[in-house]
Amino acid sequence: MKFRPGGISLDYMFRKILPRGLFGRSLLTVLIPLILLQVVALDIFYGSHLHELSRRLAEAVAGEVAFEIDAIDREPATRGLVFEEAAAHFDFQSRFLPNQVLRHLPHPDAPGPVDQDLATSLTDNLRRPFNVAWYTAPAYIRINVQMVDGVISIEVPRKHLYVGTLYLFLIWLLGTAVILFGISALFLRNQVRGIRRLAVAAEAFGMGRDPGPIKPEGAIEVRRAATAFNRMQERLRRFVAQRTTMLAGVSHDLRTPLTRLRLTLAMLPETPAGDLAEMTSDVEEMEKLIGIYLAFARGEGNEGAQPIDLALLLDEVAYGARRAGAKITCTAPETLFVTLRPEAMRRAITNLVDNARQHAKNIALSAAQISERTIRVTIDDDGPGIPAQKRETLFRPFETSAPGGTGLGLAIARDIIGAHGGNIILAESPMGGLRAVIELPA
Repeated sequence: MKFRPGGISLDYMFRKILPRGLFGRSLLTVLIPLILLQVVALDIFYGSHLHELSRRLAEAVAGEVAFEIDAIDREPATRGLVFEEAAAHFDFQSRFLPNQVLRHLPHPDAPGPVDQDLATSLTDNLRRPFNVAWYTAPAYIRINVQMVDGVISIEVPRKHLYVGTLYLFLIWLLGTAVILFGISALFLRNQVRGIRRLAVAAEAFGMGRDPGPIKPEGAIEVRRAATAFNRMQERLRRFVAQRTTMLAGVSHDLRTPLTRLRLTLAMLPETPAGDLAEMTSDVEEMEKLIGIYLAFARGEGNEGAQPIDLALLLDEVAYGARRAGAKITCTAPETLFVTLRPEAMRRAITNLVDNARQHAKNIALSAAQISERTIRVTIDDDGPGIPAQKRETLFRPFETSAPGGTGLGLAIARDIIGAHGGNIILAESPMGGLRAVIELPA
């Protein structure tokens, strides 16, 4: 994040204010130009047409008032007749207040542009003291003019000053903006829905679930992306099936001569019993290594994901470790359902527990849901631990310092957990040894 003297940078503020989703940003892209267009249209309309019209109406009203006042000033005796003529021709309601004096002059700040135009025009036309009561009556504006013997009060209809088309124009602007915004929202929602569906399908496929082909919808680019994704799924399925078939053939081709070798060893009576046992042990170790290599190469890719109780799976792993002689405790909620490939995940956690069992006397296995979207599985031990700078190397295939080890246990575990969309890290354990932390999407 970038800072500037005295506060946070503008780009950071914009990132915090702007919507993060494509739908919100697309609507904002439509809304901002639309608002700017409406503001410019309103400014042009008011500046070039409405303002000029309002100014002329204000001048006309001021001229009519000045005409009435001048007629009375020339012939005070005809005041009543002038009031009647003003009512008939101008729709003014006039009255005379004898011996009255205006208490104050008009305030320089009128309520609005039209009222300001009227005040300016009255000042130019009357050339005598006056004031304006803007809000005396809802439909009228009262103009009080100081005469020699009193005050003339004239009520002018507001409709002589205000143009109704302004409100119609504003309603038209707002109405068209709402309609266009609604149409844009519906259109963009359909476009974004296709992208969201593609993202969900890609995430599920990356976790080993099979969402099946998705329906192409939306714009042509989104349809092409969905079609390409469907083709990619099909190619990957075909690749996994071909690789699994090939590995099954390799497994059969390797284990067949090993089986014959085992039978041949059993039929060698003159060979010392100790040598036979060692040779048989070597054959069994070779078969075990072949099984491990094939499991690592397959990555358990042919197993389907399904909802399982992770707590029950951890209990089964702990039970198997106890049968192998480990001292292990298991702490987990009564039920902890998550969608994953059970045998693959069992293999991954078992590999981590076996790794701890080889170097420690006590193991603690636990699981908990730390957030709405994350489940954490922890394996702690009281072994010698591993320096921080060497922990990452343990995940590399075929790198191990343990006698008789293959270096594939942690590599297989990371491969399986990564295929589920999770992550695994090694850290220092509160028990004094090594801690393995698995985080899986809930």
